[in-house]
Amino acid sequence: MGDKPSSFPGSRDWIGTVEAALCIDHFYSVPGKLVHVPRGQDLEKELEILYSHFQEGGGPVMMGGDRDNSSKGLLGVCSSAGGHHLLVLDPHHYGQAGSLTKEELQARGWVRWRDLGFFEAGSFYNLCFTSSPQGPHDTCGEP
Repeated sequence: MGDKPSSFPGSRDWIGTVEAALCIDHFYSVPGKLVHVPRGQDLEKELEILYSHFQEGGGPVMMGGDRDNSSKGLLGVCSSAGGHHLLVLDPHHYGQAGSLTKEELQARGWVRWRDLGFFEAGSFYNLCFTSSPQGPHDTCGEP
């Protein structure tokens, strides 16, 4: 896109959620809505927007932070008597599409439900909400 130095392509440098949103919009014409969460302990305040996003058929939500700098994909939200949970996809998995079953992805930890205590209380997080042409997602079932 021309926003990085010429040494960036092919490097092992990372981009953040904001840059990922810009790339998806630029290359695929899929605009993202960015939400900044100042502290992980404030994630509970964003659950309603996450519920609405998935109920309306929104796509995966990209998530990145500062102290917790491991990028994540959010695929769903579940609230129950046991607390609030986010369905987290680790975007670092690589391999041929369909090479792992749903059960294998879960067993290897690539997709799992995480309670809000999993996220670092003092880390900020950026969330990028993307649109999806697919229908609503089941927000409390298995991945």
